[in-house]
Amino acid sequence: MLTLADVLEALTHTRPSAETVITEAAIDSRQAIPGSLFVALPGERVDGHDFVADAFRRGASFALIQRDLKEPYPTLDLRAPLTSFEALNRLPLCLRVENTLTALQQIARFWRRKLNLRVIGITGSVGKSTTKEVIAEVLSMRYRTLKSPGNLNNEIGLPLTILHLGAGHERAVLEMGFYVPGEIAFLCDIALPQVGVITNIGTVHAERAGSQEAIARGKSELIQALPSAPEGVAVLNYDDPWVRPMAELTRARILFYGLDSHAHLWADEVEGLGLEGIRFRMHYGKDTLHVRVPLLGQHSVHTALRAAAVGLAEGLTWQEILAGLRQGHTQLRLVAVRARSGALLLDDTYNASPESMLAALNLLAELEGRKVAVLGDMLELGPYERAGHEMVGVRAAEVADLLITVGERARIIAAAARQAGLRSKAVHECETTDQAVAYLSETLRDTDVVLVKGSHGIRMDRIVIALEAAE
Repeated sequence: MLTLADVLEALTHTRPSAETVITEAAIDSRQAIPGSLFVALPGERVDGHDFVADAFRRGASFALIQRDLKEPYPTLDLRAPLTSFEALNRLPLCLRVENTLTALQQIARFWRRKLNLRVIGITGSVGKSTTKEVIAEVLSMRYRTLKSPGNLNNEIGLPLTILHLGAGHERAVLEMGFYVPGEIAFLCDIALPQVGVITNIGTVHAERAGSQEAIARGKSELIQALPSAPEGVAVLNYDDPWVRPMAELTRARILFYGLDSHAHLWADEVEGLGLEGIRFRMHYGKDTLHVRVPLLGQHSVHTALRAAAVGLAEGLTWQEILAGLRQGHTQLRLVAVRARSGALLLDDTYNASPESMLAALNLLAELEGRKVAVLGDMLELGPYERAGHEMVGVRAAEVADLLITVGERARIIAAAARQAGLRSKAVHECETTDQAVAYLSETLRDTDVVLVKGSHGIRMDRIVIALEAAE
């Protein structure tokens, strides 16, 4: 367990006798529990220093701070050499540092190096979170495994996750997000992954990264950080033309997966079973296995292959790998719910990119009933904005019987769908989610299957909530 002595050694290179256990770390005072470390992060709208008192009321023993507080709590100033340890006996205790985020990262870096475990890092444009969940399910068949909760995949979330690790953990599955060059390299320096998984390279975040080339370079930082074979293993998507060449950038052992028989682990005879999952044949060397898993959409075969590849890399048997794939405990972001009208709503409103939009439309195509696609703006596509929306519009015309778009950018989807042959009467453009709700409330039938998807900033989830509640 992480102790106060560990924290002080990480921040000052001095280890006093202070074996008070720190139960976990939190940046939200509402999540503070007895014995926890509250990290007061300053922000543009909310400053964590204003909530130190609340964290202590909830039982936190320690708080990392970088400015003076109104409340006179005992404080140990770590900005200067430690000469007195008297304050260690008084709780709750504030630890004054120069920068609380940097201190959090230093503690996580120190703690990771004290633990004897293997870390699996995951990055890519689409499918990181689901891949993380399924890999964790597979590894849990043999190892005590921790996974990063939710989408805690950045310079704050990843250190927090690492501080949840204990000596009993044998594997950690960590998602790593990318926004700017060097970010994944920085996260790898903290986490020290031995296995790196690249899902794919898409256009999401191109607005910030600049181009697909820049995105590919940023994602490749993960496999460049891996140790040499046999300890290091790079799990790469053979089907993605941006990912396959990354094999030349790493010292690690390469394990290709995909739908191409040239990959080390590959699948064929993929069949979508709608909301019942998918089935396919999986090949590895001389082994051929018939697999059925509760993942939605034929594109999910790549998710299953990634998890199986990591299982193989970590020494699991086929029996363990297949058991993990069949668990079905994974919290998929796409959720199927019923509208009051009786229509089946496919709630995939967490986020959107051209690649994930196409995958969701492919799932819609597998289902029975009148197919309704409710698609919103895709944000942060940068120079790929028009082409990405047009690509989605063409596929929507092939799949949907009725298309409703929400937002200014989504008008490109509507125009492309009409150009691709979808009747004008079957396309309805809305400026807001409220307009979409009003139209759908009058239009939906009980036999309809409705895909609702768009970037998180468009708040397409409001459509699902309103339709579920509509009379």
